[in-house]
Amino acid sequence: MKKFIETLQFITHDIDTLTHIEQTQIACEAGAKWIQYRCLTKDDEALLQDINAIAEICDDWGATLIVTNHIHLNRKADIQGFHIEDMDADFVALREQLGEDITIGGSSNTVEGLIRLAAEGADYAGCGPFSLTTTKPNNSPLLGLEGYRKIASILKEKEINLPFLAVGGVTLDDVDALMETGIFGIAASSAINKAENMKEAYQDFYNKLN
Repeated sequence: MKKFIETLQFITHDIDTLTHIEQTQIACEAGAKWIQYRCLTKDDEALLQDINAIAEICDDWGATLIVTNHIHLNRKADIQGFHIEDMDADFVALREQLGEDITIGGSSNTVEGLIRLAAEGADYAGCGPFSLTTTKPNNSPLLGLEGYRKIASILKEKEINLPFLAVGGVTLDDVDALMETGIFGIAASSAINKAENMKEAYQDFYNKLN
């Protein structure tokens, strides 16, 4: 089942200044149609409190709600999909577990990883990091513009149609050059939720992409 994938994906994050719910409210008011709730620090009760509140906001504004990991919460809240950060996850098994109606995204740092995600039925992928990021520290090599160009070229050559988005350290100034590499879109977190004016920051990203 082909899913609609948004070209600008906003990822909530644990920050001191705004809760995940507040980040979602501001992003949706700014026009966001894709919210990825990323919280790895709370227990199930607290997660569901957040997710239920965020789901109501997303419903009000017509936004898709994606939850990072936590697939055991499927059917316990109004969640449209999950983003799985484990690069070794079995997406065939995940699809069988979650069903065809759920959007499933994965993470990758290599073209080989993206090819596997496409073969196993992922609906989209976050590919990165683009540059240095504190949102999701990892040891993967930075891709940079040339990395995305190579990946996009190989996927096109192999006729693999997996929407993949640049993630990790993307700033507003990077968007134009990134979109020229052949990527599908951008996933952003701290460049938006840590901005002086989060609503304006989201709209600036949206306007660049549209």
